[in-house]
Amino acid sequence: MKLKMQALRVSILGCLLLGGTAASATDIEVLHWWTSGGEAKAAAQLKSIMESKGYTWKDFAVAGGGGENAMTVLKTRVVSGNPPAAAQIKGPSIQEWGAEGVLMNLDPVAKVEKWDHMLPKAVADIMKYDGHYVAVPVNVHRVNWMWVNPAVFKAAGVDVPRTWEEFPAAAKKIRAAGYVPLAHGGQPWQDFTVFESVVLGVGGADFYRQSMVQLDQKALHSDTMKRAFQVFGSLRADIDPDSPNRDWNQATGMVINGKAAMQLMGDWAKGEFTQAGKIPGQDYECVAAPGSQGSFTFNVDSLVMFKQNSDDEAKGQQALASAVLSPAFQKVFNLAKGSIPVRTDMSLDGFDACALKSAQDFQAAAKAGTLVPSIAHQMAVPAATSGAMQDVVTQFFNAPNASVDEAVDQLARAAQVQ
Repeated sequence: MKLKMQALRVSILGCLLLGGTAASATDIEVLHWWTSGGEAKAAAQLKSIMESKGYTWKDFAVAGGGGENAMTVLKTRVVSGNPPAAAQIKGPSIQEWGAEGVLMNLDPVAKVEKWDHMLPKAVADIMKYDGHYVAVPVNVHRVNWMWVNPAVFKAAGVDVPRTWEEFPAAAKKIRAAGYVPLAHGGQPWQDFTVFESVVLGVGGADFYRQSMVQLDQKALHSDTMKRAFQVFGSLRADIDPDSPNRDWNQATGMVINGKAAMQLMGDWAKGEFTQAGKIPGQDYECVAAPGSQGSFTFNVDSLVMFKQNSDDEAKGQQALASAVLSPAFQKVFNLAKGSIPVRTDMSLDGFDACALKSAQDFQAAAKAGTLVPSIAHQMAVPAATSGAMQDVVTQFFNAPNASVDEAVDQLARAAQVQ
């Protein structure tokens, strides 16, 4: 991602006031894509904290659940020499931006607040470039969730499928009962989200790691990958014809309102259930995507700080980083968004059954070696690579007569894109 950067004049104090109150109101512009109901409520909590510290939160929200639109806008802003103070960036993209020399060093606040001790190492390493913190993690999402409306399953007289072998029969009975088996939004990032859960469920964590993280050509060309494409393609029949271009939260609404039985989506979907006043275990259930019990695909939201020309803005960026990891914000944000706190030293009192299960499974998967980064959500491989692979997946899904063998070959070639 070598951009033709214009020179940025930077003047940052050697000793920054951490978490203090600004002497006068300073704009802190934050680019993000937390725009759905639950997400917007969560972002509002951070805005409130920053304003209580004397800063003016300048919201720069760019709609698009996968963040593609936001990243396009961000690149334009940085190339023009006018980056926002903070932007929602994650995974390997943090390293790519770090290589451009445009990110602010957050070590001053990280050392004072002992981030290395409060964050899981796997997460802390992602937040650093060349050994220095340049980003602050906000939360931990589990991607391989399936959201279930138990009333629909009861009406259809069928149990929730736990494997992909059980899925077709359950979906058939759900259709016969007059419901949509699988709520889905026909957008590339949503297609890729479903695909990665299918790969995990069909092949297991080791195969997922080999194919989706290490990009091993043998794994990508294997019979297991062919089986994953076959299962993935079979899901076309379980999605309603109005799916194209539907936003993810609208698909969640189909499950909430009883139009659809299931949705394969990360735990940000839970924020929509919470916003609708629904109770886990009663109005809806959270279960691992078929075949993926015992594994955990993670997605960590984070804010990256871009170098600014103002000392006051620099102080505000340090204050923002401190606020993000404060116990108060970690609790209110994750309760609203459906994720779990990234800090390892926090109590989960007040979190619901789905969050508690997520935290338990996260720790268990870390110990078992079945904790894997989400490729669909930019945590596993560089953006250019994941983008090329996503194109193959969504083109296959939107072509009913597409060849599985050709799709496997195309995915393997896409994995070589740098």
